Amino acid sequence: MIQQAFAGSVPLQGTEVAVRWDSLYNFLVGLSIFFFVLVVGSILYFIVSYKHDSKKKTQYITGSHLLEAVWIAVPTLLLMVIFVWGYSVYHAMTQAPSDAYEIRVIGKQWLWTFQYDNGRTTVGEVFVPVNRPVKLVMTSEDVLHGFFIPTFRIKQDVVPGMYSSIWFTATVPGKHQAYCTEYCGTSHSAMLAKVVVLEDHQWKAWNQNKEIGPIPEAGQPLPSKTQVAGTLGKKPLIQNISLVEQGRQVYQSKGCVACHSTDGTNKVGPTHKGLFGTQVELANGKFVLADENYIRNHIEYPQANTVKGYNPVMPTFKGLLTESEMNALIAYMKSLK
Repeated sequence: MIQQAFAGSVPLQGTEVAVRWDSLYNFLVGLSIFFFVLVVGSILYFIVSYKHDSKKKTQYITGSHLLEAVWIAVPTLLLMVIFVWGYSVYHAMTQAPSDAYEIRVIGKQWLWTFQYDNGRTTVGEVFVPVNRPVKLVMTSEDVLHGFFIPTFRIKQDVVPGMYSSIWFTATVPGKHQAYCTEYCGTSHSAMLAKVVVLEDHQWKAWNQNKEIGPIPEAGQPLPSKTQVAGTLGKKPLIQNISLVEQGRQVYQSKGCVACHSTDGTNKVGPTHKGLFGTQVELANGKFVLADENYIRNHIEYPQANTVKGYNPVMPTFKGLLTESEMNALIAYMKSLK
């Protein structure tokens, strides 16, 4: 059975911790509904059964120690159950196994960078194996951020000057959305990332820099063997999507949209609208033509090509883009006339 992106009012359950949190959540909702019906139902019953009647004299009630003991003991017992249950899930969520695969995470206005033990670095996407514990060790280069994966039910603040961590064992392959949940500036809402959960054979191929094929959104069906066989060597996505559209997707996925605009608005970095073919004044006072070489050099060596009036805060993307992605990105920027 294929899980959908949302099950009822909550996201799909991408980890065992998510299942445990949802069980506790459902228990609390059910308990709240039970006592709501009990209290409101009792009120309505008393209103109808004991309405004012001048001919009846109210009976004198002295109270009941047993009843008082019950309504003290029952809520206390329920609160203890909720506390123990919640603590057990919290403890499981915060104590990473000793054999967890460790990935370093750096938050920066307004993108996420991920570093792996094999020396690889990715931006805006973190690749993890399915059914294997993964620990994220996180820090920030500038301000407070928050790393939140709704389908995993985990969230952790990312603080400058110190390390924090979260761990998970992903059980659902595919792409899971991650958000920044601490307001960190103008493009806070654009500080997104994808957690790409790979099957064992895909994880092995990814670590060997081999093609892993298309990855669907979490909960969506994987392509059948017939579909995969029919697309081998044809690369239908490249044929069906223009180079400019591919570049727009790279622009979004690599976080360019967080610091640059395509409508003429200046953000942390200059707008890319109408950039190509113009003379750009650099911080050192020189003017350069914004052609293909300038765009590539600025992406790979941003500190050496800082535009006048802007701070040198852009990280390097050297080695983080394939030649195909670089070509598509330049084609997209050329189209922003």
